[in-house]
Amino acid sequence: MIVAMEMVQAQAAQANLVGRWEGALNVGGTSLPIVIRVEQGPNGLVTVMDSPAQNVRGIPVADLGQSGGVVRFAVPVARGGFEGAVSADGGTWTGTWTQGGASLPLILTRAANAAEPAGPNRPQTPQPPFPYAAEDVTFRNDGAGITLAGTLTLPEGSGPFPAVVLLTGSGAQDRDETIFDHKPFAVWADALTRRGIAVLRYDDRGIGGSGGGGPNETMADFATDARAAITFLQTRPEIDAARIGLIGHSEGGAIAPLAVLNGAPAAFVVMLAGPAVSGAEIITEQAALIAAASGQTPEQVAEVRRVQGRTMAAVVANRNDGPAAAAAASAVLVEAGIPAEQARNSTAAMASGWYRYFVAYDPAPALAALTVPLLAVYGDRDLQVPATLDAGALRRLQPSAEIVVLPGLNHLMQTATTGLPGEYGTIEETVSPLALDTVTDWVVKVTTR
Repeated sequence: MIVAMEMVQAQAAQANLVGRWEGALNVGGTSLPIVIRVEQGPNGLVTVMDSPAQNVRGIPVADLGQSGGVVRFAVPVARGGFEGAVSADGGTWTGTWTQGGASLPLILTRAANAAEPAGPNRPQTPQPPFPYAAEDVTFRNDGAGITLAGTLTLPEGSGPFPAVVLLTGSGAQDRDETIFDHKPFAVWADALTRRGIAVLRYDDRGIGGSGGGGPNETMADFATDARAAITFLQTRPEIDAARIGLIGHSEGGAIAPLAVLNGAPAAFVVMLAGPAVSGAEIITEQAALIAAASGQTPEQVAEVRRVQGRTMAAVVANRNDGPAAAAAASAVLVEAGIPAEQARNSTAAMASGWYRYFVAYDPAPALAALTVPLLAVYGDRDLQVPATLDAGALRRLQPSAEIVVLPGLNHLMQTATTGLPGEYGTIEETVSPLALDTVTDWVVKVTTR
């Protein structure tokens, strides 16, 4: 009888998780809606996460469970997870979302209905009819044993056309690099294709139609995807195999030179806010700049830089041991006065292979080895990959590169006021026309025969 009662209670607890749970993360001052959908499947609960503002839906959720009044789940592709207390009526989960070394409060409430609010105005998002062809495609990365899915846009005419492959920034992104309802890669593809350049953009691993995905896949793995994308384009009769380049945004800007170093036959490279220093330096400076732009005092900014620098050093020192990296980073935060539980939550994601690789990776060797034409574009209000740090480093590594710092632009190449991430979703502009023209003019120039 006791065993039977425990089974009934466990089934009831599981059934109480079923539903649509809605909440929002405060990311740099901007509200980022999160939706967790839990359904009863034939073999147990089926759970996925949606990020409506990023137009990402159906992200697999693992290990959802409730025990002792606490609900937990993990989102491996996003390198994140949640833990929270269940309210007395079972309708609210109040807890913490942990991802990429950050820990943010998150309250998830069972939704009364499935309706979603209309998205913000995004006037630059391309709308049909288009003066070019757009084709859904798939291609194999045989070394990784996965298939990647994307969209290939082809200019009018018979070709063969020069082409580019677009590489997204950090985090699992769809083929449009959707964020806050902006679709930057759709805008870039549209601008380039209208100028006679074919464009391949694809879903990152574990997103949309692409296979793979997981917290231990690194930039080195993603570089093999870029190489596979070029190999695929070389099989297409509409594409000039000798005129295929890589355009990478943010982390993608580091992946592109790494892919070339590892044998990807790119004819040119464009870095959009691409790092030229290590991930540890990027994250440390990023934290300090965001603190300053958020109104913290010079003394507070100095302390942020000090603690962040020591945290990154702890990760680098333990780059080959995930639990040790997280523990060492947590110890730094505790020493700085952060409560132990909060410190552990904030550093849990630092154990992932992706995070440790990113922090320890130095792009200098790959950048110095480039022999193909290189364009690097930065915004002078970018607080995530600051031009003051990265443009200068790149000039030393690649004196022949064309490096452009555009006034007033943030990390997404939007015209911005402060450059804070909190502005990204409030700006209607998806990509500055100045950035679009700078890149498309350069690509046309280097691919013209």
